[in-house]
Formats: sequence, C-alpha cells, structure tokens
Amino acid sequence: MLGEEMKFFQPTPDLAYNHTLFAWWENAFTKEELNKICKIGHKKKKQKGSVPTGIDKKVRNSTISWLEPEGWIADRLEFIAQNLNGKYFGLDLWGFTENLQFTTYKYNKDGENDHYTWHMDAGPNLPSPRKLSLILQLSDPDEYEGGDLQLFLGSDDVISLKKEKGLIYERWSKKISKCKRSTC
Repeated sequence: MLGEEMKFFQPTPDLAYNHTLFAWWENAFTKEELNKICKIGHKKKKQKGSVPTGIDKKVRNSTISWLEPEGWIADRLEFIAQNLNGKYFGLDLWGFTENLQFTTYKYNKDGENDHYTWHMDAGPNLPSPRKLSLILQLSDPDEYEGGDLQLFLGSDDVISLKKEKGLIYERWSKKISKCKRSTC
C-alpha cells in the first residue's frame, strides 16, 4: 500500500532527480540568461576565495565575486530552492541569508591550479543559518578539464553538471577538483 502511495510523489523526469541527499534541476535559465549572469559576475569586484582561517591556497584556490541576493537571478533561484525543498527536503526556509557567490576556477601554468578541497558550506556566520546550498553550472564542461564537483556521499562519486543544470543539497562536505584546462 505504501509503495502505491509513494508513486504519487515521484518527480517529473525533466524537473529533478529524487535522491536522499540532493536534487537537481535544468532549464530554469536560458543560455542568454546564463551568459548575462557570467557578465554580471565578471564585472563585480574580484577577490581570492578564502576559508575561515584566511587565504590558504592548499585548501582553496579560486576567484570569487558577490552578487546581491535580489532581482531576477535571486528570484529564480529562490523559486527553485523553495520548490525543490518542498518536494525533497522539507526544511523551514526563509530566504537568502548572504550574497550569492560567483566563483571561477582556472588552470594556471605555474601548477597552482584552482580547486577547493573538502569543506562544508557554512558561510561567514557561526552557527550558520545556511540549510541548503545551490550550484548553478554556468560553464560548458566541454570547455574545461577537471573542476569536478564531488559531494561526500560515502563514495568517490563525481556529480557532473552540464551547462544550464543546477544542484541543491544540504550543506554537507564537498570539494572541487583541480582545474586542468581552461576556466571552470
């Protein structure tokens, strides 16, 4: 009986993949909108990505800028987060608590390729009010090598995101492998 009831709650195949720890979406942004987000992110003031103890290239080597959590980008991401949270996570969400991070990972000929080792998404405030993290893939994976997203799921599985796809997950450990070619 329970199995028949659960069929009702299955996601539509093109909206999300139901997993106990994460869900994904696609086609929430057009290619033109993704390009516009890139232009906005690249125009913002850039800084080196840091960790709670400061800048540590062994742990994190990336460039970031910040987008205000308002306007059409944040509205769309918030809609996605609320929708998928209602279907898969059931957390009490009340909006973005910090700016949106725009991150680039680059291949550097000097061998210090950009990456981010295992970490938990917590944000600058402790204890962290962050419950879910979202990633929106802005680059085409065919344009770079490395930069793989890994979530700690008890295995070495790599989550591959194509351009236009996004991932939402509870803020557990993740890492970005070293970028080996171009910009990730």
